[in-house]
Amino acid sequence: MVKKDFLALLLAIGLGVGVYFAYQSWFAEPKDEQAKSEEKQDEQKEDEKPAEIVGKIILATTTSTENSGLLDYILPEFTSQTGIEVQVVAVGTGAALELGKNGDADVLLVHARAQEDAFVADGHGVDREDVMYNDFVVIGPIADPAGIKGLETVSKAFAKIADSGSTFVSRGDNSGTHVKELAIWEAAGVELEGSWYVESGQGMGETLNMADEMQAYTLTDRATYVAYRNDLQLPILLEGDEVLFNPYGVMAVSPDKYPDLNYAGATSLINWLISSEGQALIESFELDGETMFFGSR
Repeated sequence: MVKKDFLALLLAIGLGVGVYFAYQSWFAEPKDEQAKSEEKQDEQKEDEKPAEIVGKIILATTTSTENSGLLDYILPEFTSQTGIEVQVVAVGTGAALELGKNGDADVLLVHARAQEDAFVADGHGVDREDVMYNDFVVIGPIADPAGIKGLETVSKAFAKIADSGSTFVSRGDNSGTHVKELAIWEAAGVELEGSWYVESGQGMGETLNMADEMQAYTLTDRATYVAYRNDLQLPILLEGDEVLFNPYGVMAVSPDKYPDLNYAGATSLINWLISSEGQALIESFELDGETMFFGSR
């Protein structure tokens, strides 16, 4: 009897030990796996953290890139990846180039190719790259007093605006848009004289508002127009002429002229903008479901 009780005790102990190890196998291992999973998630979060801020650059650019919302869309991603903060100075292309000439900006994003080429040729800029493009459009009153809707060329449209004495609001600020506008007037053979021609001396957004108040015609980049059009009574009356092609270039200010500028930071932005990632981000920027800029690469 004692022997049987002893054997029963051993059997019970054995079963207990077996249950214990089975328990450890069933429940302890998933905990280990959970710990590994949590550790992996922590590592992923660490990888996704924005880069530590390591520097700052000044970007002189056009009002169209700011008014449209493009810069607010793409620059935070650049800073997150590189740790380089970008201070934006949005002015007309002419003023942006002047800031570069004076060493008051590290990098320029502008849209007047002839002026850009001259800037580089004169030794003020380096590393110029095509970065993106969109187009200009002519907008005006719904009544279209000059009768330009349906015309195929912008030079004919401008000639009819002048002949009819209809009010036209120009930026008048030596911006890329203003430079394009002046070239069109010259091609149309129009002398800019008379009260019908009004200069705002302002950026694109302000010029659109002024043209709307005066129920006038104006030339605008498409992106800024789309950003403002819900508040305007000025439809697009002419678009599609190849003359209205609007390319943007980016370049660094010469480190030889201004060695104290952040040339390394400027180069980082240029390379990022023309990279496949930067180009894809530019093209993903939309307003009202419309792509506003197309990558040049």
